[in-house]
Amino acid sequence: MKKKLVVLTGAGISAESGIKTFRDGDGLWEGHSVQDVATPEGWQKNPELVLDFYNQRRRQLKEVKPNLGHRELAQLQIHFDVHIITQNVDDLHERAGSRKVLHLHGELLKVRSTKNPKYILEWEGDLNIGDMDSYKNQLRPHIVWFGESVPAFDEAINITETADYFAVIGTSLQVYPAAGLIALVPSNVPIFYVDPKPIQIPDLRNSLETFPMLASEGIPLLKNRLLAEFQ
Repeated sequence: MKKKLVVLTGAGISAESGIKTFRDGDGLWEGHSVQDVATPEGWQKNPELVLDFYNQRRRQLKEVKPNLGHRELAQLQIHFDVHIITQNVDDLHERAGSRKVLHLHGELLKVRSTKNPKYILEWEGDLNIGDMDSYKNQLRPHIVWFGESVPAFDEAINITETADYFAVIGTSLQVYPAAGLIALVPSNVPIFYVDPKPIQIPDLRNSLETFPMLASEGIPLLKNRLLAEFQ
């Protein structure tokens, strides 16, 4: 039976494919305040702006490709039972070939009903005012906005608590509850951390190996390390 490798990925891995993150700069996401485009309050205030913002993100997603980091994680499936828990809303992990991907913060290529959060549709084009579910309720982006609960978090906890190895890639570990997963890794499980600016992780009971570099640089090294020592 293959050992279970759980990988928590963040914006850093997608940034290398050309997808920007608001945390890279001045608190703006593609020129917009996060409060305006990624909160329930922003949606209530100006739904047209929010829809246009995610329509642009959806179009941009069609123009970018998975990078070496995404592809190397997919290749690890040959040797390990790889579960990716991602904070990213793009589909780059899936397009690279990863089969077990849990999106904590929603998916850009899906929409859902404003009244029924379980009413979810695949959606690759633009979403506009007047696009309704079958009960005539407006559809919204299937994104977990700031201030909303994270429905997939319980599943993420279960995956994390049964890991044989755990890796953190391309995330500053600043966004909760996702950042709290590292504290739930069993104490005997080694943790690997790939990020150009890794933070200090206090009170960590696990062995920790850090790769202070970009995901596309660090993941191949992590792959070689895992295959040499832990397969």
